[in-house]
Amino acid sequence: MALSGIQIYKMLPQTNCKECDFPTCLAFAMKLAQKQVELSLCPYVSEESKAQLSEAAAPPVRPIALKSNGYQVLSGNEVVLFRHEKRFFSPTGLFVRVYDNEPIAAIKEKVTAVSDYVVDYVGIDLRLDGIAIEAAGGDFAGVVTAVREITHLPLILIGPPETLQTGLAKVDDGKLLLAYATTDNWQEMASLAKTANAALAVQAATVDQTVALTEKIKAAGVDDIVLAPAQRSLHGTLIANTLSRRMALKKNFRSLGYPILNLPGDAENQDLEMMLAAQAIGKYSDFVVLDHFSPAAVYPLLVLRQNIYTDPQKPIQVQPGVYEINNPGAADPVLATTNFSITYFSVANEIESAGLPAWLLVCDAEGMSVLTAWAAGKFDAERIAKDTKRFNLSEKVSRKRLVLPGHVAVLSGELEEELPDWEIKVGPREAVDLPSFMKKVLNN
Repeated sequence: MALSGIQIYKMLPQTNCKECDFPTCLAFAMKLAQKQVELSLCPYVSEESKAQLSEAAAPPVRPIALKSNGYQVLSGNEVVLFRHEKRFFSPTGLFVRVYDNEPIAAIKEKVTAVSDYVVDYVGIDLRLDGIAIEAAGGDFAGVVTAVREITHLPLILIGPPETLQTGLAKVDDGKLLLAYATTDNWQEMASLAKTANAALAVQAATVDQTVALTEKIKAAGVDDIVLAPAQRSLHGTLIANTLSRRMALKKNFRSLGYPILNLPGDAENQDLEMMLAAQAIGKYSDFVVLDHFSPAAVYPLLVLRQNIYTDPQKPIQVQPGVYEINNPGAADPVLATTNFSITYFSVANEIESAGLPAWLLVCDAEGMSVLTAWAAGKFDAERIAKDTKRFNLSEKVSRKRLVLPGHVAVLSGELEEELPDWEIKVGPREAVDLPSFMKKVLNN
């Protein structure tokens, strides 16, 4: 049962020493009750109180990290159901599955493509997270060996205990996930996971059976448990994931307080698989296993994940400064914009692809888009002028022309007063129209 802040406070030393970086023990207790800090921050809590508080201090969804030679997939550790309440912390790990009865050449080709895949999204490298290997009557140990020769991405191994044992003998790095412990084999799987120091995925037909299994496996000494709902439909997966996460966060029900594994790769076709994967990312899945891989299919899933797991209070932003596009010279124009990543890349990509040289002044607008920043008072004439001087643009250009985004044309008069020796132009509203504007208006 969750303890209140006052109940926790009574078990703390109450010295207000501030060594936990909070002004009082009560303030620390309140944060502890909200699962926002760890008990280890208090250096003076007694062993007796520590034992009593350890359960209350534990996060409602157990954090688990799959690791392998520098790669890591974090899961769990969530404290809210909805991103706007706080933020989500552990982005969904996206895995691609191979089967041990596939031709080894095809497996190697697929794993290589997954391992090498990386795409730039507004300055962020998006990648897949791991490989799942499933036993299907082939050479399981041989496939594990072949995969490890190509990549050290974290692994999920799926199969019966005796087959998994042969695969585990071929890997000795990091922490992986074994699947599945069921009502029939949970004792063997728990023993295997404990020996290999691996996380263990639990699969059952109902939530009640899942609870019974997690309790048995935890009692057997396995702490790193993952829930793998047997449901595969859109409706079934949504209900199973949501029920488990709600019970963990709202009721502090420890038997369901674990990361969730979903397998949309069991779908009949790739289109349905992508829909199931998108829903799983949006609704509480910590690990998603796909059967199909193509850049066109996984890119939208990676972007969706990035958007969901970006802190809504901290927009994706680039470093303020002056960026050179297509090697500009002293006579080329200066274009002003904000440091919201999507705004920056929209503008920069249009200019770069058109082959037009320009100086791009990226102003510090706390990561907001142009209109949002202007409405919030974060992108005004004073700030633009200040950054123009701060980044020494007068020393970079001989013909002082500064182009404002069309959405903030109202700032042109004020900016002329702030920068009297500059020629202020008002550009188009949309980035896509910049090349035409630069050719027609600025090239004279």
